[in-house]
Amino acid sequence: MNRLLNEKSRLFANADPYAVSDYVNQHVGSHCIRLPKSGRPAASLSHRSFGSLDLCRISYGGSVRVTSPALETIYHLQVLLQGHCLWRGHGQEHYFTPGELLLINPDDPVDLTYSDDCEKFIVKLPARLIERACSDNHWQSPSDGVRFASRHQLQQLDGFASLLGLVCDEAESEQSLPLVQEHYTRIIATKLLGLLSNNVSRQELAESSPSFERLVQFIDDNLKQDISLEQLAQLAHMSPRSLYALFDKHLGTTPKHYIRQRKLERVRACLSDPVARVRNVTEVALDYGFLHLGRFSESYRSAFGELPSDTLRRRES
Repeated sequence: MNRLLNEKSRLFANADPYAVSDYVNQHVGSHCIRLPKSGRPAASLSHRSFGSLDLCRISYGGSVRVTSPALETIYHLQVLLQGHCLWRGHGQEHYFTPGELLLINPDDPVDLTYSDDCEKFIVKLPARLIERACSDNHWQSPSDGVRFASRHQLQQLDGFASLLGLVCDEAESEQSLPLVQEHYTRIIATKLLGLLSNNVSRQELAESSPSFERLVQFIDDNLKQDISLEQLAQLAHMSPRSLYALFDKHLGTTPKHYIRQRKLERVRACLSDPVARVRNVTEVALDYGFLHLGRFSESYRSAFGELPSDTLRRRES
């Protein structure tokens, strides 16, 4: 468990819990905390962005209650490292102890109480990453979204603890490459679907989808181009209407939205990559066809929880 982020990633030490909570709200997930009326807890936090993931190691240093109506578009994978944490959900209560894993689904209300010595490692995964893993493996995801069981034992998840350690090592590497990060994020999502109880049918779809795979590959290969709906429909030998249905079936979104999201992800990878030649945000945005820079910045912040200039500044610091 010591491999799950080290001092390189430490952002807060012996800090005000509310300052740590504010940072978590910006980067890891929206929540509120309630502290005991007496005492002065000292919180600590380590954080790394890694591809589409956020990795976080956190302790509040006191008996803190953490609540949220729902995480909405993200999954939270929480591994208890020390202490205990009282979880309330689905009319149940459970004290998580070291080595146990809590999976919080996007529509799950959050109600957790940390012990004084509680420390957690958290992985934030966008829901689209899980949906894409289903599509990549030709598994059928429910129309109302993928849901995981809440409680798991880490030691029973074959190789998963080692995978988390490798991801953290790569996240803290000075030469971590965006393409490597993307491969790791896909592996994490697929391993979760394969190892944790969920509502996904792992029986392959009745019909194969070479057309869709070819389309996704074409989009990834041509992200700097202006890809039109007509161009994709012609490539897939289908009508625009059928193309919409294909993307809705596999990804639950439209072709236009998918292309924009992939472009944003590629921009973020460029801004994060320490070896990429990036002079400024504007140059990269224009390179990927974002001509309205104000609109681009808002879309970027909506997707990743920070402005593109913040991503670039963190790389340069």
